[in-house]
Formats: sequence, C-alpha cells, structure tokens
Amino acid sequence: MGLFDSIKKAANDVAQSIGGGNGTVDVVFASLPEDLAGFKSLPQAALATPYDTAALTVLAFCFYPHDKDASLAMLDYLRGPRPLSDYDKQFIRDRFMDKDYVPRSYFHGSTPQNDYQPTEPYTITLIENPHSKIDENMIRLFIRSGGADSPRQVDLRLAKDGKWYLWEQYLLSDIRQPESANPWA
Repeated sequence: MGLFDSIKKAANDVAQSIGGGNGTVDVVFASLPEDLAGFKSLPQAALATPYDTAALTVLAFCFYPHDKDASLAMLDYLRGPRPLSDYDKQFIRDRFMDKDYVPRSYFHGSTPQNDYQPTEPYTITLIENPHSKIDENMIRLFIRSGGADSPRQVDLRLAKDGKWYLWEQYLLSDIRQPESANPWA
C-alpha cells in the first residue's frame, strides 16, 4: 500500500460513515396507488430511508392534477409533524397551472418527446453526492428530470421516531414542454 492509499482509504471510510457518498439509489413502484390509503400501504411509506421519502414526494405530486386533496394529504403525511402551510398550498397550486406533467418527468422513460409518460415498472433514481449530508439529521438528495438540464433537490430530515420526513423540495420548477403542447416542436 502506497503512502497516499491509506489516507485515501481513511477519507473514503469517513465519507461513507456520514452518508456523503457518491451514488444513486433506484426506488421502484411495481404499481401506483389509486388513493391515500393505497399510498400509505406502499412499502416505501414506512419512511425508513430518505430515498423512499423523496420518491414518495414525486408520487404525491403526481396525484395533484387529479385529486388535490389526496395529494396534499400525502404531502402532509410525508412532512410528519410539520404539515403544509397555506403558503405551501398556494405555491403548489400556482406551480400546477397548465403544468401537470412536471412530477411525471422524474420517472424513468419520461421525456418531452413522449409527453412525459414513464415506463414500467415506475422507477425514480435518487442521487447522493459528497455534499448531501447537511448535518446528523438532514440529507439532500437530487432527482433528475427528463425535461431539465440539472437534477432537482429534495431535503429530508430524520425525526426522533426514526422516520425520514420531507423537509423541503424544489421539484416543481419549470421544465421543457411536452412536444404535444409545444407549437415549435
């Protein structure tokens, strides 16, 4: 072992122990729930990992165009002891004006060319980088959209009950229009 090999190994061990790795995790949904009860019965709804909570956040937003109340209830569930404020609800409503396709863009296979229709099984890839660990109880993950050039951020917080809750998300930013809605495509 060379002089710098032991230093590199020690640095890698520390990075892995605090969650600061470089990597991706796929969260796969064999089928999608039809309502809040189905959402809460998904295995990922145990909120045991930040990856599950982040992926469920995308899924909750997918409900918004069809059932706003169910979507907001799902988001409240994901936020745990910190429910959505009126401001949060207004922000979400504003972001969905004529852009119901944004949350679908985070699933594998969703592109502007196919009007953001995901492939099955429904898969979301979460990205962790060396700076993802914010502190002992907070992590920042990223999700790539089929309609954006850079991945979008989701912050998650570990609570006393051992569950990972949604703290903040930046998933509703604008992306490229689906080709069917783009007069220039």
